[in-house]
Amino acid sequence: MSNDVRQWLTQIKELKQQLADSIRDRDAADESAANWRQLYNTEAQQRRTEARLAQQEIENLKAQIWQLQGESAKLQSDTAEATSVIEEELNKLQTVVELRVKLKEVMLESDRLAEALKTEQANHAQTRKSLTAVIGDTIDQLAKERRTEGSQPESEIKS
Repeated sequence: MSNDVRQWLTQIKELKQQLADSIRDRDAADESAANWRQLYNTEAQQRRTEARLAQQEIENLKAQIWQLQGESAKLQSDTAEATSVIEEELNKLQTVVELRVKLKEVMLESDRLAEALKTEQANHAQTRKSLTAVIGDTIDQLAKERRTEGSQPESEIKS
């Protein structure tokens, strides 16, 4: 009978050890599931943010299109008005001297505006170049971070 008791005690110890192992395995699985949930939630949040930013960009571009279309129509009407104003100015000029003075003024203004346009174009090109570089750097950094997240040690992935 003492042999039976020892056998039972041995079985109880084995069962306790199995229970402890099972609890440890369950806790590890719960921790791993929590980690994966967190990763999923982070990724989902990033996707929602990207989608929201893309939608905002689409709305901004639509607004710019509408604005440019409106400016185009306004420019056409402004051109017609400008033509009539120019004709009125020319009709006011009586002598060749007045015409030469006016022509000189207009040419100087044209040169000044052309120079201002060149400066604005150069500034625009520099801004575009800077923004392109920043966007490229950001994309490279994002890709690097994603590669880093994707190459976690296998022990972290399994736990």
